[in-house]
Amino acid sequence: MSEWLSYRPQDFLMFSPRVYERLFVLHNEALWPAPLLALALGAALLLALAFPRPVRIRAGLVLLAAAWAFVAWAFLWQRYAPINWGIRYVVPLFALEALLLLGLGLRRGGLALPTGWPLPRGLGMALVAYAVFLHPLTAPALGRGLAGAEVIGLAPDPLAMATLGMAAMIRPTWQGWALLVIPALWCLASALTLHLLDSPGAWLPLLAVLLAGVARFWPRRTSA
Repeated sequence: MSEWLSYRPQDFLMFSPRVYERLFVLHNEALWPAPLLALALGAALLLALAFPRPVRIRAGLVLLAAAWAFVAWAFLWQRYAPINWGIRYVVPLFALEALLLLGLGLRRGGLALPTGWPLPRGLGMALVAYAVFLHPLTAPALGRGLAGAEVIGLAPDPLAMATLGMAAMIRPTWQGWALLVIPALWCLASALTLHLLDSPGAWLPLLAVLLAGVARFWPRRTSA
C-alpha cells in the first residue's frame, strides 16, 4: 500500500511530453497539405457564423460533424490510442458528437443563432476564431514548432473549442446544451493531460470551457 502512495499522477501517463508532441508532427506530415485545407474550411465556418443564414448554419454543422468523425478515426484511433489505451473509450463519444451535429445539420431549420451581437454570440465567435486562427500558433509559441500545430478538423482540442463556441451561441434550447457536453468533457480531460505533462498551455482548454459556460448561462431575451 505504501508503494501506491508513492506514485504521482504523472507516473500513470504512458507517454512523455516529446512523444505527445510528435503525435501532431507525424499527423500533420502524413496528411499534408490537409492542414491548409482545414484552415480554409475553418475560416468558412467562421464566416458562416458571422453572417448566418439557415443553409450556412446547416452546412457548418455538417462540416463539424465530418471533422469529429475524421478526428475520431485518423487521430484518436490511429495515433493516440496506441500510446494511451483510455482513448479507445473516447472514440465512441466523438462518434456520438458527430452524429448529433449531423442530425441537427440535416433537420429542417437547423439551429437558431441570436440576432445582433449579445455577449453569448461574442464569446462564441471569439472561441471559434481562436480555435481556427490562434490555437495552431500555440505550438511554436510553446517551442514545439509550427510542424506540430494543432489545426481544427485534424486535432481534437481546436475542434472541441470551436464546437463549444457554436454551442455557446445557440439560443437557450436543449440543442445548445447537448452540443456542449462532449466538447467540454474533452477539453477538461485535455487540460488534465497537459497539466500532467507540465505544458504551459494546460489552461487554454479550461478557459474555453469557462467561456462557453458563461455564454450558456448568460441571461438572454426570449426574442433573441
